[in-house]
Amino acid sequence: MSDAQPTHVVPLEAGAGPDNPPCPACGEPLFGWLSARPGLRGPVSRCESCGLGVVGESADPEEALHELDRLGGADGPRISNRASFACSLGSAGWAGLEPGSRYLFTVESVRRLVARRDQVVKAHRWEPAAGLVATWQTMLNSVTLGHNVALAAFGRAEAVPAQEGWQRRIDALASVVLAIPALLVALPIELAGGLFGRGAVYSLRLELL
Repeated sequence: MSDAQPTHVVPLEAGAGPDNPPCPACGEPLFGWLSARPGLRGPVSRCESCGLGVVGESADPEEALHELDRLGGADGPRISNRASFACSLGSAGWAGLEPGSRYLFTVESVRRLVARRDQVVKAHRWEPAAGLVATWQTMLNSVTLGHNVALAAFGRAEAVPAQEGWQRRIDALASVVLAIPALLVALPIELAGGLFGRGAVYSLRLELL
């Protein structure tokens, strides 16, 4: 006879508590992901169910919806996808971690969040050009001391520059010298992300039920 003991699956709800507040999108506990770092409001938590990331200590559905609306165009929001391959590989170097960021969305977290006001995600579309640029910057962030230096130089993002002048000069040089190698690495990553629904940037179309 086998002495193996049955495996018990622990539900996510078991982790709920003061240190793991509920996700504003789906209500599951938020767990720690990244420690506080320059340019961010505080440590970053993530939901293991819908993938939403939260920067700072508290989270509120109405605040999350308000931030989502700020990302909107005529048809719906365009999000930097926290469930992307670029984010998984880049972690703290992910380009979507911009100064002032509060909520880091995924398509699934948006789906659950907008259901609170009787909306649905009618369609979502991968943005390959924007996604490639974001993944490229994520790759560069892995070798620079500052964050999002290259995109900020083109006015496409807000950087968190390195503290010392000599460090900033090194970052500028690295961004130029490694621009093509980083692009060659980013291209297959983003293509795979788009193929498997884990691209770096998505446009969403919302409709009322």
